Parts: sequence; structure tokens; C-alpha cells
Amino acid sequence: MHKTNASGHYNPFPSFSFTGPLRPVYPLSPKRTVPPHIKRPDYSEDGNPKSERKLLSRNNIKVLDKKEQEGMRKACRIGREVLDIVAREVRPGVTTDYLDEVTHNATIERKSYPSPLNYVHFPKSVCTSVNEVICHGIPDQRVLLDGDIINIDVTVYHGGFHGDLNETYYVGAKASADPDIVRLVETTRECLDQAIQLVKPGMLFRDIGGVIEKHAKSRGCGVVKTYCGHGINQLFHTIPNVPHYAKNKAVGIAKPGMCFTIEPMITLGTYKDKTWPDDWTSVTQDGSKTAQFEHTLMVTETGVEVLTARLADSPGGPIPIPDTKREG
Repeated sequence: MHKTNASGHYNPFPSFSFTGPLRPVYPLSPKRTVPPHIKRPDYSEDGNPKSERKLLSRNNIKVLDKKEQEGMRKACRIGREVLDIVAREVRPGVTTDYLDEVTHNATIERKSYPSPLNYVHFPKSVCTSVNEVICHGIPDQRVLLDGDIINIDVTVYHGGFHGDLNETYYVGAKASADPDIVRLVETTRECLDQAIQLVKPGMLFRDIGGVIEKHAKSRGCGVVKTYCGHGINQLFHTIPNVPHYAKNKAVGIAKPGMCFTIEPMITLGTYKDKTWPDDWTSVTQDGSKTAQFEHTLMVTETGVEVLTARLADSPGGPIPIPDTKREG
């Protein structure tokens, strides 16, 4: 039995051993609808990404032609617009469910489908991962608090292509004044930036993790190993796998026209994860805070194009890490 409070909210997993202070706040809002004129991915009705599973045994990483590359650029530009709209709503007092509603509406307005919705039965249109949540947080009735951090992971499906990106944002002045939180978030941002600098034709996908882990460790942070970046194109998730830790065994060499994500998940404490009984929400085993940043990238003839790059007016962005050294 779960206890319902005066507002009708409840924790659906009262006997679960949570690793940190965060709790789910149910009920979830009803499933949001997508107008019939919007093109949908193959899993939108039954939750089964059939075309992805068909290609599981394939070894050849897809190289996109010029027309397909344009399709990816368009989807990724829309993804950036949507994330920025949602990020402007982040403040103490709003619920993650409200951020889901904003994501859903902004996506639909751009004649796009919110890729997370019903992907392997995920119930919402965006992933909202707060504090100790590594990834795949389900938007619910929890109110954001001053001092939280939140990762917002947006993917849109437009014109037959997926554009995927995420950023971690400080909630209120308390979060951006906390040296440990800022060290975590800014280190994660820098891990992604440094990894992107590697990308060019001939790069080995396995080499990305070494750059990320070296920088994370230099700041006293851990690197989550369970989840990795991925190929993306007409499929939401496909080959290559892009691990974020050193000495991994990822297969593949970058060639012009390949699209994939890099999305490091960095922790203040252990890198080890645990999943809530909702089968989605992944949290740190010690309840420590964790941050993530993600871009969709396209390999060019000479280097890389960041398809989901920040705009001049994108909310968030880097802040200085406070100096905690004291004289004496």
C-alpha cells in the first residue's frame, strides 16, 4: 500500500531502498497525445522499436548521404530550440511534469514527435534527471527546489530523423553557489567539450572514453559505465556504442557522414548505478549527485559538426568553479 497525502500525491515504491533523498511523486499525468498529422517513429503505438532491433546484428555503421545529413541538421536544430524553451522554465517551484508538458507542446508545434514518448514504453516526452538521477528520470509531480540540479534530455523526431541532446541546469542561486555541485556540472560540460575535439575521420570510437575519464578523475569525479553514447539517424539508438570510460572495447572508426552522440554521465561519488522499480530511473548507488551533457555530432571531411550546438541566446552555459582553497 502507498500512502496518499492531502494533495493526492504518493510514493509508488514505499518499500524500495532508495539510495538518496529523491523520491518519485505520483500520480503521473495522463499520457500526452500527438496529433495524427505528425510523422511517428515505428514504436509510437506498441512501444517496440522494430527497425532498431532488426539491425542489432549489423556491423556497418551507417554513412548518411547529403540529403540525410540535411535531415539530421533540421531535426537537431529543432531539438535545440525545444531544449532551450524548456530550460527557460527551470526554476524552484515548478514540477518536472510541467517541464514535460512544455517539451511536448514545443515539439508538436514544430511538427515533430517527442522521441522518448512510448520508446520501449517510456511514459513521457522528455527525461528529467534530478540530483542523484544519472539518466532516464520520469517527469512527475515533484517540485524543483533551490539547490537542485536537473538534466533535461530532449530528442525530437522530424522528417524521419532523430535529434538528441541534453544539458544539466542549476536550479536557483543555491545550486550555482555550491562548489561541489559546480565542480561536478562544469567538469561534465568540459568532458563533453574535450571529447568532441577528438572527433574527425579515422578516430576510433573507443578512444573517446579515455579523454573523458582522464578529465573527470583530475577533478575527483567518477564516470558512469552502464550507459553510453550511440549512433543516431533514422533510428533513435543504433551502432556505434560510444562508452565514456577508458580502456573500453568499442568497435568502429569514424568516417564522414556518420552521426552519433557523446553524452558523459559524471558523478561526485561512486560511478555505480541502481535502477528504481519503474525500470527506467537510474540513480547513483551512494545517492551522490550526478550530471550529464550530450550533443549529436556528425563527422565531416575535416573534423566534426556539432548538430545540436548551443545558440547565442541558449539558457544555461558555463560558470566559473568557485575557488574553495583557503589561506592558512
